Amino acid sequence: MLYQLHEWNRAWLEPFSTWAEANAHMLSSPHSWMSSLPGANRAAAGYELLHRIGKDYEKPGFGIHEVEVDGRKCPVVEREVLRTPFCRLLRFKRFSDDAGELRNMKDDPAVLVVAPLSGHHATLLRDTVQTLLGAHKVYITDWIDARMVPASDGTFTLDDYVSTIEGFIRHIGAKHLHVISVCQPTVPVLAAVSLMAARGEDVPRSLVMMGGPIDTRESPTAVNSLAMQKPLWWFEQNLVHLVPANFPGRGRRVYPGFLQHMGFIGMNPERHFMSHWDYYQDLVKGDLDDAAAHRRFYDEYNAVLDMPAEYYLDTVRTVFQEHLLPRGLWDVGGERVDPSKIRDCALFTIEGELDDISGQGQTRAAHKLCTGIPERDRKHLTVKGAGHYGIFSGRRWRTQVYPQVKEFIAAHDGATKPVAKAMKKTAKRSR
Repeated sequence: MLYQLHEWNRAWLEPFSTWAEANAHMLSSPHSWMSSLPGANRAAAGYELLHRIGKDYEKPGFGIHEVEVDGRKCPVVEREVLRTPFCRLLRFKRFSDDAGELRNMKDDPAVLVVAPLSGHHATLLRDTVQTLLGAHKVYITDWIDARMVPASDGTFTLDDYVSTIEGFIRHIGAKHLHVISVCQPTVPVLAAVSLMAARGEDVPRSLVMMGGPIDTRESPTAVNSLAMQKPLWWFEQNLVHLVPANFPGRGRRVYPGFLQHMGFIGMNPERHFMSHWDYYQDLVKGDLDDAAAHRRFYDEYNAVLDMPAEYYLDTVRTVFQEHLLPRGLWDVGGERVDPSKIRDCALFTIEGELDDISGQGQTRAAHKLCTGIPERDRKHLTVKGAGHYGIFSGRRWRTQVYPQVKEFIAAHDGATKPVAKAMKKTAKRSR
């Protein structure tokens, strides 16, 4: 019923939001006589703020149309290469006519970026993808809003998440693939690769894990504390609701995006209030660049998706309450998840010094579990002064984190490992 009330409220606000937008245009447009009225700039700013507070935020596009490769602009085309009911596998394909002047981009390492299924859309990693495209073939998981998935397509659990990642890795080809997981998917990605290794399947050349809850017993944050303080039934009774009839997924049990958004805002209400106040002031002063930056950020931040209830509850229990992965007690589809089975795959963990979502040590804990990976193939980075988002987006990502990620991937790509193995075999025979 709460979800339906939210939809009624949203429908009620929509005409007021549209009315406020129209007034903002009339009072700010240089072609309108109303813009010359006394106090027009302040009134326009107020209406613009009212419009943005009341409007509905749709999923934004990636909007990546070109990328710089070796100092030249190359067009980029976004393609869907595989689809399941709950996720699309996207490829950002680069093109160039300067084959003689550019390196052969077909030889660039392939990277699968596993985006989080935790409220925001995969477009939150736009900067991550844009940066990687300069030297890599990039794929990304684009999770589908659960309210848009018909109930007839069945449920989606944490086990299904792991299976989806396995399928995507096989489709791309594990032998020539590097996997980057950001935040929440570090856990199912590690599980997927562990299971593939235990079965004797090919595994990716490297795993880059960024700000994820591998072991939330390390430096618990407010997010971790909430999960531990409440029993699982509390989350199910208070946060799980049915999708209303006006969506394709009507009747599906979900953790609604609007409730997740309230949680995001509730973590730092003062910061968001001041951000909107600064936006109003920027509009009054005519500082259009800062105002545009505010719009870009909140167009992304306010666009949220519904999570399947089964997956959400599985994650709360498995990752945050029972810590099954670090305790070695997690079974997926009847198979035990054992990261020590991973051998021919390098591991790079990255954490932000000021991360208030995944505390320091939570991602680094992967090294304690992946005991089969040689020390020479391991690396850890703590990014000084970076919060959660700073390790995969923004200036610190581009200038401090990405150069090391690029170097790590390059060091573990190509035929270096097979050559090394062949050398070892030759040496053994010579003895």
